[in-house]
Amino acid sequence: MNLRSRKLVRAGGPRWGFAWRFVVLALGLAHARLRAGETAAHGLAARPAAPAYWGMPARVTGPLPAQLSATGLFKDLATLQLNDGFIPYDLIVPFWSDGARKSRSVSVPAGQVVHFAATGEWRFPPGTVFVKTFTLATNETRPQDLRRLETRLLVCDDAGAVYGVTYKWRPDHSDADLLATNLTENLAITTATGTRVQPWYYPSRHDCLECHTANAGYVLGVKTRQLNGELTYPSGVRDNQLRAWSHAGMFDTNLAAGQFDQFPRLARLDDPGRSLADRARSYLDANCAHCHRPEGTVAYFDARYDTPLERQGLIDGRVLIDERIDHSRVIAPNDIWRSILYMRASTTEPFKMPPLARNTVDERGMALLRQWIESLPGPPVLPPVAISPKGGNFAGPVTVELRSEAGATIYYTLDGTVPTTADLKYEKPLALAGPTILRARAFKPGCTKSITAQEIFLVGR
Repeated sequence: MNLRSRKLVRAGGPRWGFAWRFVVLALGLAHARLRAGETAAHGLAARPAAPAYWGMPARVTGPLPAQLSATGLFKDLATLQLNDGFIPYDLIVPFWSDGARKSRSVSVPAGQVVHFAATGEWRFPPGTVFVKTFTLATNETRPQDLRRLETRLLVCDDAGAVYGVTYKWRPDHSDADLLATNLTENLAITTATGTRVQPWYYPSRHDCLECHTANAGYVLGVKTRQLNGELTYPSGVRDNQLRAWSHAGMFDTNLAAGQFDQFPRLARLDDPGRSLADRARSYLDANCAHCHRPEGTVAYFDARYDTPLERQGLIDGRVLIDERIDHSRVIAPNDIWRSILYMRASTTEPFKMPPLARNTVDERGMALLRQWIESLPGPPVLPPVAISPKGGNFAGPVTVELRSEAGATIYYTLDGTVPTTADLKYEKPLALAGPTILRARAFKPGCTKSITAQEIFLVGR
C-alpha cells in the first residue's frame, strides 16, 4: 500500500470500520433469521399415517355408511375429534355458507403425495378424504352456542374424480345420518327482538358435482393461494400451512424456506395491508372462480385471482344476461346499479349468484365489493327512483310518489316503455285509477342517469 492509500485509510478508518461492522452484523442477523425459519418448530412434526378411504367406498356406487359414526373417521364423535390420520387446515378466504362456521380436515393415504402447484389447483391421490363440519349460531344473543347442521365428505375416488356425501346431524348431536337427496330445513334463529326463520340447504350428491368439476380441479379451496397463511395446529405450534405440509412430506416437491412469500396469497376481507382490489378479487376467487373460469359456466369473465385483473373481464366486462339494465357490465366503474355481478351476489331472488345452497346475503362481502366498485373512476351515478307505495293489488285509486336526489329531474311512463327526457316530467304525486306499469328514471347534469325503476299497479281488481 502506498503512502497516499495509508493516509486515506487512516483518515476514513473510523467511519469505514463502523460501516463494515454494521454490514457484518446485518449479514449475521439475516443468517440467523434464515436459520430460525429453517429450525423453528413445525406445525406438523411428522406426517400422520392414514389408510385410503377410511370407511368410505372407492366409488359413490359402493356401500355408503348410513351414519357418520360408521365411517371410521372420528375418534370421538361427541367432541368432533377426528382420527390421528387427519390434518386440520383453514382457508384465508372461506366460501360464504349462510353465516355458518366450518371446521376442515383432510386425510391423504400413506405412501401417496399431493401434486403441488404454485398457481392453479393441486391434485390429490385416490383415497384422499376431506371432512367439513358446518355449525351455526341459532341464538344471536349467544353466538358461542352452536348447532351442528351437517358434515360433508369429499372423497377422491379410484377413477380420478371425486364424490361428495352429506350427513345431517341429529338435534341431540348424538350422530349424523346420510342424506339420499337434498333437503331444505327452516331454522328458527333467536334474535334480540324475537325470532326469524333462515332456510338451510343440505346438498345432494349431484349438487356436490355442480361445483366440484374436473374443470375446477375437483377439489376447491385447498390450493396454494388459500393455504399460504398461518394456522395454530393441535400441537400448539403456529405455522405457515405450506411450510407444515412440506415438512411433513405431503407434497411431491420440497419447498425451500423463504419460498412462501414468493407464492400467491389471497387477501382477507379485512386485511389492512392489502389493497381494496386485492381483497375484492380474493373474495370473488373464493366464491365464484370454481365456475367462472375458462371452459366453466357460460359467462364472459374469469374470477380466478391467478388471472391478472386486466385479463379477467371484470371491470367494464360485457355480460351474457343484462337483467334488462341499460349499459350493464360485469362491474360498471363507480356504478353498483349497472354492475350485474354485484346485483346477483347481493340478492336472494331467483337470479342470485351463486345459485345453489345460498339463502342469505353476505353483508360483509357485499360491503367490500360495493366499496371497490365505487372506488373505480367514473362519473357520479344517480340511484334508482324511489316509488312509493310499491306496486300490487289495490281496490281503488292509488296515489304514487316518486323521489330522487336533490337537483335531479324525474321522467316517467305509464305504458311500460323506458322513460327518456322526451316523456312525462314528474312534478306532483300521480293518481292511478287503473292497471298501470309505472316506469321512472332520474336525470341530472354531470351525472350518469339512473337505471329504470318499475312497479306494476293492479287497480280496481
